[in-house]
Amino acid sequence: MQVILASQSPRRRELLSFLYDDFTVMPSSAEEELTLPPDLSPEEEPELLARAKTADIASRHPEALVIGSDTVVIAKDDADAAHVLGKPVDREDAVRMLRMLSGRTHYVVTGCALATGGRLTSFRVCTEVDFFPLTEEEIRDYVSTGEPMDKAGAYAIQGKGSVLIRGIRGDYFTVMGLPVSMLKRKIDEFLA
Repeated sequence: MQVILASQSPRRRELLSFLYDDFTVMPSSAEEELTLPPDLSPEEEPELLARAKTADIASRHPEALVIGSDTVVIAKDDADAAHVLGKPVDREDAVRMLRMLSGRTHYVVTGCALATGGRLTSFRVCTEVDFFPLTEEEIRDYVSTGEPMDKAGAYAIQGKGSVLIRGIRGDYFTVMGLPVSMLKRKIDEFLA
């Protein structure tokens, strides 16, 4: 069976290679056309986006196993309001996000979807991440590396951003963008 990853993320490509030696990368633009329901919780957002990406590619390749994924960082502010942190739009946005994460716990939620033969299923995994308190200099030095610019929440746990993190509770690969162990189990169930 052909396997298609509905994502252009190099991190997801690397992680999916833990499960499959041979797969095709076929990014979807479905999320750009999707309007999120106003009553959608932040935790539900990545699963809905993963479903949209997966369904888009599966509609053109119904006999393949299509795997889609989306990741969001959810941080709370001083008023305890939840904010979804996507990829920063510029350096100052990255600085703003890292200030929000500094010295706090936030949540990384990765939604995944699987489709083949007209069937689609999805799930999501949540991991808690604790940041060290960061100085303004640490934040600006990290942003100057350029690494935060294409990462949800403006950091990469697997890169230079690793030094910002005090610890995690949950699945490390969820924070990278693809919960490999849960994905393996879900694929086995889905294809059984």
